[in-house]
Amino acid sequence: MLHLASLTYGYDDACPVLDIAAFHLPAGRHALLLGPSGSGKSTLLHLLAGILAPQQGRLEVAGTSLAGLSPRQRDSWRGSTVGLLPQQLALVPSLNVLDNVLLPAYASGKRPDRNRAASLLGQLGLADKLAAYPHALSGGQRQRTAIARAVFMRPRLILADEPTANLDDGACAAVVNLLARQAAQAGASLVIASHDARVLAALPDAAVLRLPRAGLAP
Repeated sequence: MLHLASLTYGYDDACPVLDIAAFHLPAGRHALLLGPSGSGKSTLLHLLAGILAPQQGRLEVAGTSLAGLSPRQRDSWRGSTVGLLPQQLALVPSLNVLDNVLLPAYASGKRPDRNRAASLLGQLGLADKLAAYPHALSGGQRQRTAIARAVFMRPRLILADEPTANLDDGACAAVVNLLARQAAQAGASLVIASHDARVLAALPDAAVLRLPRAGLAP
């Protein structure tokens, strides 16, 4: 699923934000990107999602080498391959819950499967919120809506950026378990970026890639 080798990325001529010698994740497995703020976790997620282009090294995701793709090709690839749960959930305030989940279909030009979206939301305890707008949801309901959106297109890779930030221990475990279940149902690999050591306890079998703070030796 993931093959990284000699991968570096920087935003200027100073020390690179990322410098990864090698990392491999088989299909269907989970991985944790652990490191403090400023260690490049979000940058790596954006590279895995094709939002950023690799600068040096090998980056292969689901059999595709992202270094050889144009921005338009990466956008098209992302829509059919990756489900992204950003730290800032980025729900569209003018759209109701159901239409927020359908956004990936609209963005990729595919016919939206409203029945699938409603079924996903029902599985996540939001069957009565389909017509609600984000401002009327609790924080947990907004997060579950974003999770439904991330898995809606049956992606091969699900990426989650700090999904347990500001959660208590019970909610942390619940969110990680929910992501793992949804990944299993979609047949997807799951990569979670976090500085929260509790995530490792919730996914003890996950592969771990520890990222040092930029400028520090691994």
